[in-house]
Parts: sequence; structure tokens; C-alpha cells
Amino acid sequence: MVAAAAELFAEHGYARTTLAKIADAAGVSPETVQGQGAKAALLIAAVEFAGLGVSDEENLFNLEVGRRFLAIQDRDEAVDYIVGTQIGVHQRTAKLAPALFGGAAADPELDRYVKEFMAGVRQQFWRVLDVARDRGWLREDVPFDELVETAVVIGGVDTYLQMIHRDGWPVQRYRAWSQRMLAETVFR
Repeated sequence: MVAAAAELFAEHGYARTTLAKIADAAGVSPETVQGQGAKAALLIAAVEFAGLGVSDEENLFNLEVGRRFLAIQDRDEAVDYIVGTQIGVHQRTAKLAPALFGGAAADPELDRYVKEFMAGVRQQFWRVLDVARDRGWLREDVPFDELVETAVVIGGVDTYLQMIHRDGWPVQRYRAWSQRMLAETVFR
């Protein structure tokens, strides 16, 4: 059901995706879909499961993807891993982002979720860069909070959508750009 909802949200957006359409696409009754909660809850579940395969995990380091980062001992390998992980998440979620952001403009539940989600993304970057700082990999001439904000902008879904979907960059070019930007502006 979540997979069917994700496809419909990605294709038609939040406003034009109805619970009845989700039920039809999932091959279940509308009552079954309604039993899962509001339409906003289905979109949130779709975004979270598409991104990292889980929902409500507040610490990236509790997931395999975070534990892999912690095992890296080389700065360049860390930058490559961060960018590769971001690209993977964006490839799985980028088509849902417009539905999420568009829905947030009209649905208070989604608006609240987007604000909390963005704060959570920033917190995850903070955690990752805190480890990098402890390893001596970060610039010291820029305040830490600015390094975090820079990484959030470079690695954000808005940047990905702009460069890949709107400007037509191939993923490899975006990857190289992201690695260079992180290496030059955040890392040393």
C-alpha cells in the first residue's frame, strides 16, 4: 500500500492523489487504506521508507548506513561515502519531494512534518560532521554551525532536484560537484 501510494504521489502530487486511487492501485479496499491513517500519514511513510527504509529513527548511527560511516578512517573516503549516501537517498525520494513540499503548503500535518523533517536532516548532518570534526577533517576557520548549514545546502534534495531534474546534469557530474564542494567548503 505504501509503495502504491508513493508511486501515485510521485506521479500526481499530493492534492490529486486520493485514498480511493491508492486503494485501487494497491488492490485493497478504501476502508483498508483509511485504516492506515490520513493521506498525509501515507505520504510521510512513503518518504521515510523510500529514504532509509525505516521511520522515526532519530540517530543515523543506529542504522547500518551510519555505522558504515563510523568505520571509515580516511577523509576522502568519508566525503565519497557521504555524497554517495545522499545521492542514493535522493534517487529514491526525489520524485516524492514535490508532493511533500506541495502538500505541506495545504496540509498543516504535512507542514509540521516537513519542518521537523528538515530539522532532523540538519541534526543528522550535525552528527556526521561532529565525527569528522573529532577526526580533524573539517575546516577550523569557519564556525561549525556554518559548516553544517553548508553541507545541508550542498546535500539537500532541493539542490539535487535543481541540478539533476531541472538542469539535466548526469548523476556522475552532480556527484563530482558535491564531492568537490564538500571538500572545498566543509572539509580541509
